[in-house]
Amino acid sequence: MSETALKAPRVAAPSGDANRWKALVFIALAQLMVVLDATIVNIALPSAQKDLGISDGNRQWVVTAYALAFGGLLLFGGRIADKWGRKRAFVTGLAGFALASALGGAATSGTMMFGARALQGVFGALLAPAALSLLAVMFTDAKERAKAFGIYGAIAGGGGAVGLILGGFLTEYLDWRWTFFVNVPFAVVAAAGAYFVIREPEGGRNSAPLDIPGVVLSTLGLVALVYGFTRAESDGWGDALTVTMFVASAVLLLAFVAVESRVKAPLLPLRVVSNRNRGGIYLSLGLAIIGMFGLFLFLTYYLQIVKGYSPVKTGFAFLPMIAGMITGSTQIGTRLMTRVAPRLLMGPGFLVAGLGMLLLTQLEIDSSYGMLLLPAMLLLGLGMGTAFMPAMSLATQGVEPRDAGVASAMVNTSQQVGGAIGTALLNTIAASAKTSYIKDHIAGAATKPQQQLVGLQGMVHGYTSAIWFAVGILGLAALIAVTFVNTGRPGSTPVSSGEGVEDELPVPVVAH
Repeated sequence: MSETALKAPRVAAPSGDANRWKALVFIALAQLMVVLDATIVNIALPSAQKDLGISDGNRQWVVTAYALAFGGLLLFGGRIADKWGRKRAFVTGLAGFALASALGGAATSGTMMFGARALQGVFGALLAPAALSLLAVMFTDAKERAKAFGIYGAIAGGGGAVGLILGGFLTEYLDWRWTFFVNVPFAVVAAAGAYFVIREPEGGRNSAPLDIPGVVLSTLGLVALVYGFTRAESDGWGDALTVTMFVASAVLLLAFVAVESRVKAPLLPLRVVSNRNRGGIYLSLGLAIIGMFGLFLFLTYYLQIVKGYSPVKTGFAFLPMIAGMITGSTQIGTRLMTRVAPRLLMGPGFLVAGLGMLLLTQLEIDSSYGMLLLPAMLLLGLGMGTAFMPAMSLATQGVEPRDAGVASAMVNTSQQVGGAIGTALLNTIAASAKTSYIKDHIAGAATKPQQQLVGLQGMVHGYTSAIWFAVGILGLAALIAVTFVNTGRPGSTPVSSGEGVEDELPVPVVAH
């Protein structure tokens, strides 16, 4: 016996909404602010630590406070956007993020800084899923959706590198506080534009009561997971509290799944993640981010410590990666999205990025930027841009409008958890390889310059060892994308119509 799923009728984009392309400008601006904030603060951290008297043991909380609040509250923020209205959640998130950024820039103590960063994470968790879900419900025509998500994907992929450039400029030529203050004009412009331009389609809100047990379990579970990986980076994987966090996270998230399968109005309907295509998207995106986050960190340290680049020069060194991401997303991904199946963009995209990563395994102290780093970054950007664009679009395609916010939150959650895992895992591998190398070679270094050289060689050896793992992770992401994502090209696939009925993704013939 076999059955073929019937496709729902094609629904055109709402032609009356002439402002949707203007709205995209402000949504993209807000997304850029959130993404670049993840790296812009890292550049300013040494200066901020010195000015505010933050100890070495506590400085990690400038990053961790944001990561815990953002990662832990994403699902809750996505559901609030579904219930409250995505436009309202978007504007509120922007206003709160601007206020928190101003507090961070005006911080007079470490405690005030940590609080501001946590507040940024809270409002970021409301803002990020609202932005993506607005695109999902506003752009329903396949060709228009491809263009819109091409722009969004380029920003999501390249914003981190832009943050390195901007952070370098602001820290070197102004003051570290401007890495926070710069968010205020971004947020004000985006909020004002969104308020007057965005017209959210009617009938897409979720009026079901809020799943409080689901909110508590998911928030605590994700916070424990992110904190576990953050602590593993600094205190080791065998640390008692690290292990406790991982165990607690597993228990809480399993309880969350059990609750969601039983309640009438779940925070995260299991239909969102059990869909084969969306599940494959979330998993492959998370894996790809594991490799990318570690790489940003390694290359930043390599360029500044080994090559002696200034923060500004380091930021500009990442420009080829940004150019590659923009090209891959807006030129390759957008042009081919309606012509080929998404997996034929995602799989090869991750493999091209893996090829760029493979080049970086040849990194040495005296490696040429033009001969090695430049082509590697171009390939990385090109591959990631090509893969990210269809992934972002497909992750919210076919989702009921009432679930668009929480489906968008799952995209951000997979990226956030992937970033936490990538930073902790690859840093641990690099540190272990570095220690082993120095131990094996330091005996032959008689003079201080020779010992310093061994130290630098050990550092680079640690980076390349970790990058080999990143190559494997990207290969796995490509395999998952090709294996799990089996939907056809979007031109033949109806997407969320905004009428409250889920349009089916093409389902292959299944033999029973």
